[in-house]
Amino acid sequence: METRKLGSLWPVSALTLGGGGLGQIWGETTREEAVSTVHMAVEKGITLLDLAPMYGRGESEQVVGAAFEGKWPDHIRVTTKCMIGERYFGGIYERLETSLLRSLEALRRDHVDLFFSHSNICPDDYVYEGEADYQAFATIPLSVYENELVPAFEKLKAKGLIGDWGLTGTGLPRTIMDVIRGDQKPAVVQAISNLMDSAGGIRRYEEPAEPRNIIRTAKNNDVGVMGIRAVQAGALTKVIDRPMPDDDPDMKDYIKARPFRDLAVDLGEDPADLAHSYALAMEGVDTLVLGVKNRAELEAALKVEARGPLDDEIVKRIEALGLRRQVPRIPLDAPL
Repeated sequence: METRKLGSLWPVSALTLGGGGLGQIWGETTREEAVSTVHMAVEKGITLLDLAPMYGRGESEQVVGAAFEGKWPDHIRVTTKCMIGERYFGGIYERLETSLLRSLEALRRDHVDLFFSHSNICPDDYVYEGEADYQAFATIPLSVYENELVPAFEKLKAKGLIGDWGLTGTGLPRTIMDVIRGDQKPAVVQAISNLMDSAGGIRRYEEPAEPRNIIRTAKNNDVGVMGIRAVQAGALTKVIDRPMPDDDPDMKDYIKARPFRDLAVDLGEDPADLAHSYALAMEGVDTLVLGVKNRAELEAALKVEARGPLDDEIVKRIEALGLRRQVPRIPLDAPL
């Protein structure tokens, strides 16, 4: 498998095994199948595992811990995450350390290579319209980021519990980019990387999404990029594998993406394979996080990576569908 350098850190495989599928967020699987999926990923050249305690209430980390039984291959790196809101302000270090130690116990490790803040970062005076509960639960004002979150991460790094730290870059785009340009920048950012430029249900702000600008800013500042949501929570697959109402943002994206599925049929491709191939070809993405939940889905993604870059003419046909158009603003590089 191709390897790419993750920002200023170390080389990683072009594909990363994510914990969402292992934790049964993206449909049902079994513990046995999830463990076998981890083993297959490692055997086929994947070197980075992206996990979090909120993926199946700890299931993804339990799966990986069971897969290795404390005997981790030296070349395998692992991430975990923690979500923080205002109830933890003034005690962010304690919150991070407690969450991290639980993750390490489940993983049967003494450290993780990357620890991510899974919260949205926003200006101090920013208001998430209609999302008051979310704002209290999972957002960090910029001043708290600078004065408390970053020092907490650095303390964990100094103690050897983490190799480095990063951000889930699904918050307000302008703030994410300001942080990436700043003196207290993360080592890695996780950025939306799909052909719709859509974060679906995890987008909480009203402003247009700017994932490609976030990726570009990261690359210009030596910040690694882990691409996430290549199939946009199932919206870019044949059929969404879990029940949801028609007004769910991810279901809305699925309906919007019908022309893409039609194009996939015309090309003789599975939509998920085509979406993964597109995301792998996105400029600036160092590694693409897979949300697979079993060996069959993993094998399909591995075949996509092995066949190489997506043909430029196919990329043009995908772009011509206009699925990246946003309201109220159209990105300058989007097809009109």
